[in-house]
Amino acid sequence: MTIVSHPRRTRILPPKPIVKEEKSRADEISDALAARCRVIFERLRPTLIETYYNWHIAIDPDTEQYLIDPTLKGITQKISEAYGNTGEVKLTIFRLNDTGTCGRLWV
Repeated sequence: MTIVSHPRRTRILPPKPIVKEEKSRADEISDALAARCRVIFERLRPTLIETYYNWHIAIDPDTEQYLIDPTLKGITQKISEAYGNTGEVKLTIFRLNDTGTCGRLWV
């Protein structure tokens, strides 16, 4: 029996190391965005949860506009349609339930 070895596939460019300060700054920005969106989510949840229980909601904290859809794939498609693929979209996705989480949290 002949064993054929294939060369290991690698990246074209080596991964860029993330500086600890850059990572912590990005985490701070992300946490601040989530906190701003959470305030709006808590205000909207009582009115929307009865009709749209367990649907996904994406919130823009600057305009306080939101999108809702029953599936995560659907909400991401609506975000792409509404905001395009600019990479500058600053939204947070929640789920209209008691906790607001979209999936299972592992502790």
